[in-house]
Amino acid sequence: MEARFKSLSIFEFQQRFPDDESCYKYLSKLKWSGGYECKKCNNKKYCRGKNEFDRQCTVCRYCESPTAGTLFHRLRFPIIKAFWIIYYLSTSKKGMASTELSRKLELRQKTCWLFKQKVMKAMQSSDQYPLDGQVEVDEFVVGQQEQEVKGRKNIKKKLVALAIEKRGKGVARIYAKKIPKASKKDLGGFMRQKIEKKAKITTDGWSAYKGLKEDFPNLKQIKSGEKGKNFSMLHRTIMGFKSWLRGIHGHAKHLQGYLDEYCYRHNRSFMKEGIFDNLLIRMVRGAPCTYKMIITK
Repeated sequence: MEARFKSLSIFEFQQRFPDDESCYKYLSKLKWSGGYECKKCNNKKYCRGKNEFDRQCTVCRYCESPTAGTLFHRLRFPIIKAFWIIYYLSTSKKGMASTELSRKLELRQKTCWLFKQKVMKAMQSSDQYPLDGQVEVDEFVVGQQEQEVKGRKNIKKKLVALAIEKRGKGVARIYAKKIPKASKKDLGGFMRQKIEKKAKITTDGWSAYKGLKEDFPNLKQIKSGEKGKNFSMLHRTIMGFKSWLRGIHGHAKHLQGYLDEYCYRHNRSFMKEGIFDNLLIRMVRGAPCTYKMIITK
């Protein structure tokens, strides 16, 4: 297996991946890094398949490509352009809109949008590393202003639960999830999934949090304060997400994917060296995702 890509410049990227063949070669190394095993009969021996980097089982003759069963599954444009999309998304500080990817790569905007949705799916948290230590939790709404709708009530706007892990004078990690209501059930589900039970959690006086103290014994409720001064880091994180969403995407449709992308970027802001390599590994390990699955989620 090749060394992890460090600060990958455009020049280095072009050298490593000059054509489709180099991309398929690298994907095959990623996919079968732990050894080959036939998905049909579990045989561990193979020979070359129809194409150079395909692997064909020596027993049942099942042939598998490096992209089969991954988030590259049934890719309908050159694999080198898919790698370019991942490169741009992983190395651009704030990401890149599908319209800009379309212009750079001479692909249809819809094609870039669909593949970007798959990359965002790869950015989803594994939930293996819940927040710990000093944690703050709050909810906020995303979307256009609604007349005569205040506070946590929302009709067309979308409600999001967000948690941050504080470290020193900054925010170490964040997780966010779109939720139906600011209820004990929905907030509790998010917190149990994203936060360590023994974490020292601070939140505001919203009544739904009171019933969660049994699950989180160190949960503390305090008043938000004037203009949220008691949760300044948390509110800065929320405003940062809203500003990024307006600047890159301009809308809140498919919101969870954008939340996943934003959290992924923030949580890796101090370890950018391996982000391209990490995304490729996640793309290979991810299950296939169709256009219908994306638009109906």
